[in-house]
Amino acid sequence: MSDFANRTFDEIALGTQASATRVMSAVEIEGLAMVAGDVERFHLEGDDGPDSPRAPGAAAVAMVSNLLLRRLPGPGAAIVETRLHYRGAIAVGDALTATVEAVAKHAGTHTIEFDCKCLNQRGEGLVEGRAVVTAPSTRVTYSNVATPELILRRNDGFAKLIARCEGLPPVPCAVVHPCDRDSLMGALEAAKRQMIVPVLVGPVAKIAAVAQAEGVDLSPWRIVDTEHSHAAAMKAVELARNGEVEALMKGSLHTDELMAAVVPAEARMRTDRRISHVFVMDVPTYPRLLLITDAAINIAPDLEAKADIARNAIDLARVLGVETPHVAILSAVETVSPKIQSTLDAAALCKMADRGQIAGGVLDGPLAFDNAVSERAAKAKHIVSPVAGCADILLMPDLDAGNMVAKQLQYLAGADSAGIVLGARVPIVLTSRADTVRTRIASAAVLKLVAHAHRKPAAASQA
Repeated sequence: MSDFANRTFDEIALGTQASATRVMSAVEIEGLAMVAGDVERFHLEGDDGPDSPRAPGAAAVAMVSNLLLRRLPGPGAAIVETRLHYRGAIAVGDALTATVEAVAKHAGTHTIEFDCKCLNQRGEGLVEGRAVVTAPSTRVTYSNVATPELILRRNDGFAKLIARCEGLPPVPCAVVHPCDRDSLMGALEAAKRQMIVPVLVGPVAKIAAVAQAEGVDLSPWRIVDTEHSHAAAMKAVELARNGEVEALMKGSLHTDELMAAVVPAEARMRTDRRISHVFVMDVPTYPRLLLITDAAINIAPDLEAKADIARNAIDLARVLGVETPHVAILSAVETVSPKIQSTLDAAALCKMADRGQIAGGVLDGPLAFDNAVSERAAKAKHIVSPVAGCADILLMPDLDAGNMVAKQLQYLAGADSAGIVLGARVPIVLTSRADTVRTRIASAAVLKLVAHAHRKPAAASQA
């Protein structure tokens, strides 16, 4: 990346200019329409869709601000007043060029007045006016940072999910081997937000060293000392089995190591269900949360395992507020073929649902990915289905497919994902070093809701 330097008040002479050009994308046009309040046409398709021309105000403000705060004067500057006049419109593909020029200086207030203008590729004026800026007094050298990519989030599912946790007490949770910054600080952030009451299980010296490096106080929390990560996993499972905690959260150990302590029969953590994993995906372009299963535990599940994977996911969707989850059983094609095992499994699972062997949701399959999530694709292929185009759950044919779909949604579609392991006596969160704070908090929120759902049957039986 290139190095840049700001310009101090004394260094900026009258007549000094800076310019920048940006080609407007469809996503940026939609975003600007929302910022400007032009939302009626934004929600329509056809001639008045996102490619339609928009008023230039928000774009001009963004480009002028970008120039003043990142180029001239640059970091350390503050815009204190703007007097801008707008005309014309902006469409997708327009190349906007903004220019600012210093025209007056005021030593008493340390401010500079800039003439500002913005033209399109045809030289048509869209914006003109003046901005008053407090100029920096200290020189700063910095690396240019690209403008962040804009992703429009039509459904902030995680915000709704976290809101469902409000009013519920935090859940006692064993954090297994939190011996690096991400795993320890993620757990403490979840505790700060009243998601969990952490019990830190692992080598106390290593945990304390991480806390000291991060400047955090561990005195409010219980720490269970163990020799190493394997012992931490075994101890955390013991705490869950004894009812001292109601959930587990993976720290800085491998998933296989934690699950090896959970799965054996002697651990007494199994239920009558197959253990499975669910990714809860918040996809910006999808109108609801999307559950993907299984993408982390079951490598090549057979029909019996897939039935339990479906049951676990349906139960989770209902806990998350989906009254009747729609389950799309995925394959490469939409028709049953004896040459493709996943299509046979899909057909059998649907018949099991018809006979009440899988309850609580609406199942259909085989469905390809496109017609599971797109009504348009389903209609184009003449698929009549209560699930096509509106799936809440994607039941994967195997772990390879599930992991690939989940990662593609994360890294190509800007999705956030929370993850939970179900089918054990307590919910288990499998965090990753790549998880964002938003993802970690969402995973903790899912954990909290599932743990409280587990309490209800026990309370009902005691009554």
